[in-house]
Amino acid sequence: MQAPLLELRDLTVRLGGESGPAVLDQLSFNAAPGEILGIVGESGAGKSVTGAAILRVMTHPLRQTAGEIRFEGVRIDTLPEAQMQRLRGGSIAMIFQDPLTALNPVFTIGQQLVQTIRHHLPLSATEARQRAAQLLREVGIPSAEERLSSYPHEFSGGMRQRVVIALALAGEPRLIVADEPTTALDVSIQAQIIALLVALTRKRGMGVILITHDMGVIAEAADRVAVLYAGRLAELGSVAEVLRRPRHPYAQGLIAAIPRIGAGLEMLPQIPGTMPRVDALPTGCAFHPRCERVMPVCRRERPDPMPRGAGTLAACWLEEGA
Repeated sequence: MQAPLLELRDLTVRLGGESGPAVLDQLSFNAAPGEILGIVGESGAGKSVTGAAILRVMTHPLRQTAGEIRFEGVRIDTLPEAQMQRLRGGSIAMIFQDPLTALNPVFTIGQQLVQTIRHHLPLSATEARQRAAQLLREVGIPSAEERLSSYPHEFSGGMRQRVVIALALAGEPRLIVADEPTTALDVSIQAQIIALLVALTRKRGMGVILITHDMGVIAEAADRVAVLYAGRLAELGSVAEVLRRPRHPYAQGLIAAIPRIGAGLEMLPQIPGTMPRVDALPTGCAFHPRCERVMPVCRRERPDPMPRGAGTLAACWLEEGA
């Protein structure tokens, strides 16, 4: 059994301190080297906050109030900021969803890559530039040497996202947090970026946390999936098992909403209602107002994630999920 690369243990993040509403509530999961772990859910589920908490880039009023984050067995949520800065971008990197805002428009791609490489690796300026060109080639940008002199606005959206991936790889990280890396791209480019992430993960043996609202992307790229709802873990398991037999009604609803060619539906199934606000969560299971299989116990008591067979966990009172 391979040791986890990343461990979240009962992570709780609140708005405004100890007495504030929980944005993440006792969230626990592991990620292994060479694995793509998908985190999926609607807007407001806590996906991006999870990524920000891992890299410790949350801003006020968000604050971690409980739990632990461990990377390669070392607790990192309590590290001094100077140590965290060395870890951030080096051992753990991030791919942001909007490549145009993630890149500085007044510096060339080469300047940004070289600066990042030299910050994390002991290379000369010449070696760093050679490394930058190599990274561009690795992420599929043609004429890499020449493109080092280009500015972000001279690239298409898909090519800019490839540059952002190259920047994330610059410090030779062992873990990458990819926050909605395909949201701003058209469908054909999305498929290319997902294929690139999968190929790089397998080639380098690094771990990837893939944050998305799209269960179709999870089906294409991830090995395991954590389904979040209202800041809590609804279901966790292998992608094959969760897609084949989702145990939580929320996971079932997300899967049912994936378009299928030839299904002949006039309208895709949808989950009724909306995600509750963090300061107005219902008692019991947060999903119960939207659940078609709600039981009295669901309104009274909040379920913890429980084993449901085949390595799956589900926070649901139904014996076998929905």
